[in-house]
Amino acid sequence: MSAVSERIPQDHAETLVNPAAYADHRIHDTYAWLRANMPLSIAEPEGYDPFWVVTRHADILDISRRNAEFHNGDRQTVITTKRADEMIRERMGGSPHLLRTLVQMDAPDHIKYRLLTQGWFAPPNVKTREESVRKIARASVDRMLATGGRCDFVNEIALHYPLHVIMEILGVPESDEARMLKLTQELFGAADPELGRKPDLDENGEPVMDMGTIVDFMNYFRDLAEDRRKNGGDDLGALIANSQIDGRPISDFEAMGYYIIVATAGHDTTSSSTAGAMWELAKSPEQLAMLKADPSLIAGLVDEAVRWTTPVKTFMRSATEDAEVAGTTIPKGDWMMLCYASGNRDEAVFEDPYTFRADRRPNKHLSFGYGAHVCLGQHLAKLEMRILFEELLPHLKSVELDGTPENSQTLFVNGPKRLPIRFELA
Repeated sequence: MSAVSERIPQDHAETLVNPAAYADHRIHDTYAWLRANMPLSIAEPEGYDPFWVVTRHADILDISRRNAEFHNGDRQTVITTKRADEMIRERMGGSPHLLRTLVQMDAPDHIKYRLLTQGWFAPPNVKTREESVRKIARASVDRMLATGGRCDFVNEIALHYPLHVIMEILGVPESDEARMLKLTQELFGAADPELGRKPDLDENGEPVMDMGTIVDFMNYFRDLAEDRRKNGGDDLGALIANSQIDGRPISDFEAMGYYIIVATAGHDTTSSSTAGAMWELAKSPEQLAMLKADPSLIAGLVDEAVRWTTPVKTFMRSATEDAEVAGTTIPKGDWMMLCYASGNRDEAVFEDPYTFRADRRPNKHLSFGYGAHVCLGQHLAKLEMRILFEELLPHLKSVELDGTPENSQTLFVNGPKRLPIRFELA
């Protein structure tokens, strides 16, 4: 790790790795301080290898463009303690990854594997799904309206709508959706006391590496893949099961990684952004009235909700060579945290960044990433959100909070986990 004259103050360094800080928004106080004072500096929280913290929009974009100089797969792709990294490498024969998905891949493999499914998520194909997505959205709206004017929007609506969309695409039967939701919450919410599995402890009282969630995912999708190889099919699950790279079938390990990334990221982030939009509308009758008066603004609502919520808070990169960013040399091998939620509040890019504005133009948010690793499912996610609010808003006269909302406690992918609302019908 490079020597620099100053390290990030320890209180801010510890906030960066504190799951609770991502739930109660303390992380945004740290991000604001870092952007103003140390926008590209090194953090050394206890128990972690040192890492650069990248907080400015321009620097995150710059690094995201330079995929040859900044790799995803050479080190951990999400922030991980030294002890967890050691356990993973021991279990995985030296690899830092429990899974090998598109997120952990670099060139040349990344583009080869991305192209396997890219057509499914490209705008022309996504547009063909609008009718089926709208049918699912209408069913979700009917379920909300049937609650009698009070519901937990996260657990009754937002979690289930995009889940049903992506499971239908994958070929997972509706009867298994609850299982997929539970496993996703355990995977992304591992640090959350409510969502994560309770880990076993070793003789010293330390948590043991828990592979249970990943094993359960793999067992499920291994059965699905075996069925699709034997019986075929026209869903995405069949495509992955029968895919080839360089003339050879993809390995079981990589197929399982592909299923898991589509089955989790394919709905959880959309759920969070959808709930984030409703949370803000419940706080702002003016925003709701504006959208009802001009439904063409719903597309802007979607983008602002994705900026505001930023479900994927961070990704880690590592330098493949000495590289300069904003006049600072990042030495070869150094680890870097790209703080998307900070970039999405960057005062140099967004006017009044701490205000939710459905009519924000332009909205150059970073929530879908940028460059080679830009989110594969971004067009589907935006379609789902747009259609849901097109179907829902005409039915609403008013909406307000009906209790205290809560976010999940996690460093990587987080968003609302509870959103009690009360609403009147139009």
